Amino acid sequence: MKSRVDWSADVHQAMRAAGIAQVAYVPDSGLADIIRKCASDEDMRTISLTTEQEGVGLTCGAWLGGQRAALLMQSSGVGNCINALSMVKACGFPFLAIVTMRGMWGEFNPWQVPMGQASAATLQLANVIVHQVDRAEDVGETVAAGAHLAFDSSVGVAVLISQRIIGAKAFMVSK
Repeated sequence: MKSRVDWSADVHQAMRAAGIAQVAYVPDSGLADIIRKCASDEDMRTISLTTEQEGVGLTCGAWLGGQRAALLMQSSGVGNCINALSMVKACGFPFLAIVTMRGMWGEFNPWQVPMGQASAATLQLANVIVHQVDRAEDVGETVAAGAHLAFDSSVGVAVLISQRIIGAKAFMVSK
């Protein structure tokens, strides 16, 4: 069941408060509300990507150019970022990712399960600090804390938003 709390508004507000100026994303329905809020925000530039690993380079480049950026992605994209995340650790770049989880609560798509189950451990092995959120009312506060940690300590942080919060997708299969 999808949460009734407007956690996407809380995420957008936390990103604004953290001074995020660039928001990279691969289009996804679980992130659609956040993407729309960021796209309509005159102080944020949204950049649509073809693959999540591009977003790691974009966030690092934004930092070098004097701006803060965040990467929005679904858990299935975490695996695409692993090699690029070595740049975050090696160069001491701050990195903030907001990850909507799949492959867990009520998942219908077997292709989402492997990376959904492995995302937290995979990110931790890549030296990214992981904050998992299971309650919608905690999402904004967790994103704010993650942004402070990332940008104040120059480390990689990923906030993983539970599938229980975003809601399980359901597709009809005709027979």
